[in-house]
Amino acid sequence: KAGLGTFFAVLACSLALAQDVTTNSMPGTDFGKYHTYKWVTIEGAEYPNQILDAQIKASVDKQLASKGLTKTDVDNADLHIGYQTSVSQSKEWNAYGTGGLRWGGGMGTATESTINTGTLVVDMYDPATKKLVWQGRATKTLDPGAKEDKRQKDLDKATEKLLKNFPPKQG
Repeated sequence: KAGLGTFFAVLACSLALAQDVTTNSMPGTDFGKYHTYKWVTIEGAEYPNQILDAQIKASVDKQLASKGLTKTDVDNADLHIGYQTSVSQSKEWNAYGTGGLRWGGGMGTATESTINTGTLVVDMYDPATKKLVWQGRATKTLDPGAKEDKRQKDLDKATEKLLKNFPPKQG
């Protein structure tokens, strides 16, 4: 029985550390024509505080610069980019037992913990056609006790993974 409990504990830890990333793009879009981008606000979107907002934009800017895109503030940018964030909470129960050998033996306790899962969605719009041409979503379990540099490192990893295959290969 202890082996099964250990298995679930290891499984829960590996899931908690995983980072889920999905992307999607408009079929037939010529991403080679995009050279500049401008940050825009998505109406009705949830945004974090100003510090995290600046960190998210800087992290995405770094990745897009490595792909050859240039950030601008002019309205005629090739792409308009916006993002939104959300945090969801779920409960996790951890059960521990002292495990007697006979049926019903031993004592057990269970503790409840809250798991915070953060999601970052980045949208890219073609301002000429007013259509969404690319969307990426990164989801990761958040550690509310993490130090600032650890949170920044996690954010940088998430945006790197999110934009790894941008621009998408057309074919």
